[in-house]
Amino acid sequence: MSKTGFGFLRLPKQNPVDDNSVDFGAVSALVDRYIALGGSYFDTAYTYLGGNSERAIRESVVKRHPREKLRIADKLPSWLLKRPQDCQRFFNEQLERCGVDAFDVYLLHGLDAENYALCEEFGAFAFLEKLRRSGKVRKTGFSYHDSPELLDRILTAHPELDYVQLQINYLDWESVSIQSRRCYEIAVKHGKCIIVMEPVKGGTLANPPEAAKDLLASLNATASPASWAMRFAQDLPAVEIVLSGMNAMEQIEDNMQEHPPLCAEEHHALKRAAEIIRSSTAVTCSGCAYCVDGCPQRIPISRLFALYNEYSRSPGELWKMEYLYADLTANRGKASDCLQCGACEGSCPQKLNIIESLSNVAKIFEGEKRT
Repeated sequence: MSKTGFGFLRLPKQNPVDDNSVDFGAVSALVDRYIALGGSYFDTAYTYLGGNSERAIRESVVKRHPREKLRIADKLPSWLLKRPQDCQRFFNEQLERCGVDAFDVYLLHGLDAENYALCEEFGAFAFLEKLRRSGKVRKTGFSYHDSPELLDRILTAHPELDYVQLQINYLDWESVSIQSRRCYEIAVKHGKCIIVMEPVKGGTLANPPEAAKDLLASLNATASPASWAMRFAQDLPAVEIVLSGMNAMEQIEDNMQEHPPLCAEEHHALKRAAEIIRSSTAVTCSGCAYCVDGCPQRIPISRLFALYNEYSRSPGELWKMEYLYADLTANRGKASDCLQCGACEGSCPQKLNIIESLSNVAKIFEGEKRT
């Protein structure tokens, strides 16, 4: 069985900035090919694409393929809980959106210290266990963005859970903020199966700096940069699923290939590649866009950071990028429109200093226009 799971966060859209324009026809073609190559695991969440991710599960997956051949995972939005009844309300809505009567995997979404406290206060863990006993979900767990120490406490308090979904990739493996390795080791200590999110770090590892590309190509000239990142995550023994937000057919073909385990020389090359990437990346944004939903100025933060990273690698081509910056901010906030309210930083899984980085973006792309 393939370890590659299909993440429904970065789906093809007819309008890249409109979550209501998901191209269900394009999604269906990707789904068909993924299943034909042996894939079966589909991951969504209540908040993905304003609910259109779950609707895409219904239209492009559930309505078109035998349910018994699919594994569908969804997530309860922990940060939106206001009272115990919300757990059932969200779950019912998710069943309807996805067009199913049960989920194969159901996770509490985005646990950190604050969201963990909400889940305990409003009985979310007990709710998951009730769903499992009733047959409405088969496996339970949570996705996680916090310290190894808190992860240890959660898993000690809730040994009944099956899965932990962690951000794991070769760039974050020894990161002092993400701490992928230590979180992985805690999950293994508690005997949990691991689902990997962000194995390619929102595309960062699919398009690394040229020096990193050349290093990896020296070992295998035909392997894509993304395939190295997928192999790193898939090689970990406790990992059951490695999610990829695939939105193009070539990504399906690439991610569904079988690869041999990494050898010592290849592991060393990935460590070196990580050093190169860190030294040339201005903002280590994964592109999840969680920060965008709560921005009162509607600033397309993650897209601006991607553009800023391109500038940091090729500052001589700023004149080309200015046109794209103008397009990205034509109907949304500019970087200089930031109110410094901090809503974005509170929702960032990467724990980035977004306010400071937006200021840097404004200095480059707006120059004297910045106030």
